[in-house]
Amino acid sequence: MKRLSAIAFALLFIGAGMLGQSQNASAQGKGWVTLFDGKNLDQWQGDGTANFQIADGSIVAVDKKDPKATAAYLVSKESYKDFEIRAEFWVSNDANSGIFIRCTDPQKVGSKTAYEVNIFDTRPDPSYGTGAIVDTAKAAKVLKAGGKWNTYHIVAKGSKFTVTLNGVKTVDGAEDSKFAAGPIALQFGVGVVMFRKVQIRAL
Repeated sequence: MKRLSAIAFALLFIGAGMLGQSQNASAQGKGWVTLFDGKNLDQWQGDGTANFQIADGSIVAVDKKDPKATAAYLVSKESYKDFEIRAEFWVSNDANSGIFIRCTDPQKVGSKTAYEVNIFDTRPDPSYGTGAIVDTAKAAKVLKAGGKWNTYHIVAKGSKFTVTLNGVKTVDGAEDSKFAAGPIALQFGVGVVMFRKVQIRAL
């Protein structure tokens, strides 16, 4: 009888622990909206320069329609002002890509119409390469993203921006007020580029 009581108590204790972990996980995920979960592209629209497909849970661009186009963009259907975004990406060593935020012209995505959080290991001026916001904030530390999965955490609140790549803060509190709001855009430029697990949370 005592042994059965002990087993019952142990099971109850384990169950309570699992419930606590579940509640903590729920709290951590509060407010986050999944823009891409590896299953569909319902939250996105292409810019017409390529076809976008899902392969092994990742977004890839295929069949670029305009040979003169330097890049293709997948643009979020929703517009965002103050937010934080988490995105995982894989690029080849020679890739040129980026995550564009507050795109003021979804038909003409670029660093002149949005903030470009760069993914460009071989940029001639590495200070505005991977980890930087092009023409806005240089990377505090030059990092390489090629040949592996990486995680970007980008925070845009008012005129202040923070960028963290794989746990390393590359932009800390940079300020700029050119663009106030707009969609998110994923760039598929030179080399192999894949994105997965894209989430956003309004601030």
